[in-house]
Amino acid sequence: MKKLVAVKPRDAALLEYENQEVKPNEVKIEVEFASPKHGTEVIDFRGLTPFMDENFSEEWRMFLPREEGSAPGIVFGEFQLGNMVVGKIIEAGSEVKDYKEGETVCTYGPIMETVVVNAIDNHRLRKMPEGGKWQNAVCYDPAQFAMSGVRDANVRAGDYVVVVGLGAIGQIAIQLAKKAGASIVVGVDPLENRREIALKNGADVCFDPTACDVGLEVKKLTNKLGADSIIETSGNAAALQAALRGIAYGGTISYVAFGKAFPEGLNFGREAHFNNAKIVFSRAASEPNPDYPRWNRKRIEDTCWELLMNGYLNCEDIIDPVVPFSESAEAYMHFVDQRPELSIKMGIYYKK
Repeated sequence: MKKLVAVKPRDAALLEYENQEVKPNEVKIEVEFASPKHGTEVIDFRGLTPFMDENFSEEWRMFLPREEGSAPGIVFGEFQLGNMVVGKIIEAGSEVKDYKEGETVCTYGPIMETVVVNAIDNHRLRKMPEGGKWQNAVCYDPAQFAMSGVRDANVRAGDYVVVVGLGAIGQIAIQLAKKAGASIVVGVDPLENRREIALKNGADVCFDPTACDVGLEVKKLTNKLGADSIIETSGNAAALQAALRGIAYGGTISYVAFGKAFPEGLNFGREAHFNNAKIVFSRAASEPNPDYPRWNRKRIEDTCWELLMNGYLNCEDIIDPVVPFSESAEAYMHFVDQRPELSIKMGIYYKK
């Protein structure tokens, strides 16, 4: 049996592992499809984990909230790559009542041939309904952050909405904003193929930020008013500056990106001051949620799963390329790390 592992920074390989025994509360899944995470996981893969930043002492790190699965350091050779898996249950523990052998499920998990997970009181182990698409299932994680970004931006019917950064989160945010009734939905990304996918799936217009002044174009498009909401997923300083230029007076910038330290030059005067912009830092994983107790992480997850499985969202265009598991190490290094512009979210299949 093999698993995809980071053996050293920016170097992936398929390594052998021993098949794990199933405990009474667990199920074993024979993986059929999988997908890595193209955002924070890649930072870890490159050896640039934020929690290893020299600016954070050990005393301060204990106060930092962490998402499930994150770690203050990476042990290469043991760091498994992957985010979501879809496959069939081939073994169920004696205490498992809600899942049966032969059922197709989706869960968080590393890219390996079999995945063993807790199956009791685990709402993140999802049964795939008949007709459910695996491409949608492996977008379960980015859909949650897209949905939180849209909700935190307070997108409403008739609004002018801009989504900056058309990776998986941005692509799903485009769809959610349009389906929420936004009058104009604008996508912003320097990559032509990403703009084309966004236009196909709900964007009314897309801009290349390297070819125009996005803030000015948004103002022109909205009769000088500006965007009611801007959902920023890129983490780029210039993108935030453009958002501050393009936001309407009193509008909201929902900052979804896991940003880095910005270089000198970001200006919170001028447009930011006169547009009276509100910046909300959006995270699906934060508890309590801004709309707590009505909304919490579980409700976000449940809602996203429903929208993905009933076809309300379409993620087939997002999953590309789809490569065989046997080639996943080389593909990960090429499409996810070295040439991320060639792929929004890579898919992996195990059998033809």
